[in-house]
Amino acid sequence: MKAPILLVIIVAVLFVGMDGLYVVNEAEQAIVTQFGKPVGDVSDAGLHFKLPFAQKVTRFEKRILKWDGDPNQIPTKDKRFIWIDTTARWRIADPLLFYTTVATERGAMSRLDDIIDSVVRDAVSGRLLVELVRGSDYRAQDDDEERLEVEGVVVKKEDLVGREEIMAGILEKARANTPDYGIELLDVQIKRINYVEQVRTRVYERMINERKKVAAQYRSEGEGEKADILGQMERELKEISSEAYRKVLEVRGGADAEAAAIYAGAYNQDKEFYTFLRTLESYKKSIQKNGRLVISTDSDYFRYLKQAK
Repeated sequence: MKAPILLVIIVAVLFVGMDGLYVVNEAEQAIVTQFGKPVGDVSDAGLHFKLPFAQKVTRFEKRILKWDGDPNQIPTKDKRFIWIDTTARWRIADPLLFYTTVATERGAMSRLDDIIDSVVRDAVSGRLLVELVRGSDYRAQDDDEERLEVEGVVVKKEDLVGREEIMAGILEKARANTPDYGIELLDVQIKRINYVEQVRTRVYERMINERKKVAAQYRSEGEGEKADILGQMERELKEISSEAYRKVLEVRGGADAEAAAIYAGAYNQDKEFYTFLRTLESYKKSIQKNGRLVISTDSDYFRYLKQAK
């Protein structure tokens, strides 16, 4: 009789011990509830004890968790409709408060949907599109416009902020509402900004027009350079032609002068022979084939023909 009773006692002790002991690992934190009512929380990893059968352990993540919202269509301050896709990182800071307010991670996600979506909507609708798509280190180019006009109000570019400042403001406002649920919001970021179809078409048209403007400027500068090069070429050609023509005239003048000197020297050696030779050349040029020359017999031009007889 003693052996079966001892065995029953051992089995009961083991069963009670197994239900009374539990392990929490490094990535977890736990809530101990007694008949559904929280009685304590455990954040240290290791082996822990609870009242068997009366208490229950509910475990939560200790690591950083991810929240992804649904893309929302939101109008900006300058009336541009865009799709905003937001993500966030959060963790359970107070498991006991977390359990009593949202109970589960799914409930926390639903609560974060309401908090973050409303804050993001307010922030986006109160900012210009140019502020949402550029960084804080953006510097305007020299040819950029110095001012923007939004709904009839002129906004100076130095008064605009970048996406980092906007996201910091969103995080600050959203973080103020999460401690009531035992949640610590660590970061909120915009994953992606997409234009709606109508805005996308206008943006593409603006990009095309800007590129055409730059291309036209390059073409204009190229035409100016072309005109300068052609003008310089024309001037050089004219200078070369003028110099060549001057040299031609000098050579021709020198040749004519030398020929005249040769003719003069020959004429001075024998004037009668020179006159005779020039007259013969004149006959040759004057009297062509089937041509007739009518002169008087006492003409000096006929003198050498009469002597030839």
